[in-house]
Amino acid sequence: MQGSGGRNGFKVFAVLSEGEGSFGKRSTWEAIFDVEDPRPRVPHTKGKFLDVHQALQVALFDIQYCDWRARQDVLSIMLLHEKVVDVLNPLAREFKSIGTMKKELAGLQEELAQAHNEVHISEARVGSALDKLAHMEKLVNERLIEDKSSTSSNSDPISLSTSTYIQPSEAKPRKRGLNVSGPIESYHPNLKNFWYPVAFSSDLKDDTMVPLDCFDEPWVIFRGKNREPGCVQNTCAHRACPLHLGTVNEGRIQCPYHGWEYSTDGKCEKMPSTKMLDVRIRSLPCFEQEGMIWIWPGEAPPSAAIPSLKPPPGFEIHAEIVMELPIEHGLLLDNLLDLAHAPFTHTSTFAKGWSVPSLVKFLTPSSGLEGYWDPYPIDMEFRPPCIVFSTIGIAKPGKLKGKTTRQCSTHLHQLHVCLPSSGRKTRLLYRMSLDFAPFLRNIPFMHLLWRHFAEKVLNEDLRLVIGQQERMLNGVNVWNLPVSYDKLGLRYRQWRDALERGVTQLPFVKQNM
Repeated sequence: MQGSGGRNGFKVFAVLSEGEGSFGKRSTWEAIFDVEDPRPRVPHTKGKFLDVHQALQVALFDIQYCDWRARQDVLSIMLLHEKVVDVLNPLAREFKSIGTMKKELAGLQEELAQAHNEVHISEARVGSALDKLAHMEKLVNERLIEDKSSTSSNSDPISLSTSTYIQPSEAKPRKRGLNVSGPIESYHPNLKNFWYPVAFSSDLKDDTMVPLDCFDEPWVIFRGKNREPGCVQNTCAHRACPLHLGTVNEGRIQCPYHGWEYSTDGKCEKMPSTKMLDVRIRSLPCFEQEGMIWIWPGEAPPSAAIPSLKPPPGFEIHAEIVMELPIEHGLLLDNLLDLAHAPFTHTSTFAKGWSVPSLVKFLTPSSGLEGYWDPYPIDMEFRPPCIVFSTIGIAKPGKLKGKTTRQCSTHLHQLHVCLPSSGRKTRLLYRMSLDFAPFLRNIPFMHLLWRHFAEKVLNEDLRLVIGQQERMLNGVNVWNLPVSYDKLGLRYRQWRDALERGVTQLPFVKQNM
């Protein structure tokens, strides 16, 4: 019934006894909750008694209302956060004085504090409403079992509509281009016969270990004697305990279970509390070059030279980031080699405000895995087996279109390494370099801001690529109807297909590569 007083809303009571004249006794009523009236969606019901099911609906509406309020508060914080990022982002704004930035950040800080207070209030509202709803549900379960049964028996059954999705086997579409579909098969041995960068040198300290998966096998890298890196299987020979849970002791990795210690070549050099045995675990060729740790996971003898991944002359490294992503590495490479999706996918990050060109092309030599995008000032290269380089010309902060890469005065260089961890997981190594604004390297916590940008861009891609992966696993071809802007991704797929078929001369690759 409608509550008395100046406050608009409902006060819902529960009848705890059903004796004659019980409505007149104060002790027979229990106040359960008040519902704010968010007019005009809830009509006034002055003097009306609600049955328990109607009261439940009112309670549910109260929670929905609180949820709406909470979402509005969170949205406010997100918008304010975007403003903070815009103030700090040197690539998406005109450069401002330090004083102006401080003034803007101070104002945003006050707004954020107020928004956070609103969130706490919303949390309290939702918590209170949930408690009251739980109490109401308890009353329903205890006192109205028969009514609940009759209601469920008289209600219309819910019809489950069958999916109208047509499996590829039923639709039988006309095949064009590549067929990348079906369950992910085991990686072909030929794909393993390459040097793979697996970590940045800065992440491998003398007393730390870096566990990683490569081609569905667990490995761990650490620094041995003379600080030389090594890579051994991440499984103790004794009781199969993960070695990365242990410690590095005098250049040996020590198993946390019984203390067995292994050197970088996999030989067990210490067995506490027992007689020493001749034991060895698998190890991989492992080297350090130009700030990166490399391994050779293949069965073929390693090639003599490790390729260089240094940024071009004039660039300084500003960020090195490692991420574990829940997608197959080929799908991630497909995404990285495609720029035509940017104005549709990255509308809240680097492509915010981009217009949609009438035609997007990737221009490349007739035989090659590198070229440049038109109309965007971006050069791009795929380097086997899983590496993507891109150089982005910035004519004006936040603006890309209008000039070629060479015509731009400032540039951003990116390195993406997509290590095949498993059939549904990729270890991504990302390096970002700039040929301008060297002072940014000296700003405290700037690396956290770069990581935030990188994660935000990737998250925009991940929600799409994960959906692709789900459909691919169900038999859908993710490479239907290739068009002109698919050229570089298509060439990657043709290179990989030829590699797995054992072709002697791989397409688009120089003879000495």
